[in-house]
Amino acid sequence: MVQEAAVGADGKPRIAGAMPVTLKINKKQYSIEVDPRTSLLDCIRENLAITGTKKGCDHGQCGACTVIVNGRRINSCLSLALMHDGDEVTTVEGLGDPDHMHPLQDAFVECDAYQCGYCTSGQLMSAAALLTEQCGHSDDDVREAMSGNICRCGAYANIVSAIQQVRSKS
Repeated sequence: MVQEAAVGADGKPRIAGAMPVTLKINKKQYSIEVDPRTSLLDCIRENLAITGTKKGCDHGQCGACTVIVNGRRINSCLSLALMHDGDEVTTVEGLGDPDHMHPLQDAFVECDAYQCGYCTSGQLMSAAALLTEQCGHSDDDVREAMSGNICRCGAYANIVSAIQQVRSKS
């Protein structure tokens, strides 16, 4: 038995049980309907086509999906989109742009912290949040604060160097 999806006035299929959610992502407001089971990560990537935030493990263990919500970093794969109705979300696309890169983006380039690049968006978002949080000054303190983000290429020393470079200038 095939079940047909309802079609809205705009001709697009509607998801049964979809709920409205309004998110302010990178200073732009989005009002959409999502399945209540949709993670914030999937909402950002699949519903809104903002693809800089990566899906790594989908279990909150790698940090590739890190975004900043209302000033705090979170693993977007572990959080339902509906929980963030009205929240302000910053993804890597909101950090800077090619003409005006965030100091962390410049430092990641300078310190060769990008490597393959898959974890980079999560690393950058976690590092951006770290700049506003209480964190000790040593490399060990930075490593601990960044421990929720995995880099399979092993660029940890370069990532710490990039963060410390930005911290020393602020």
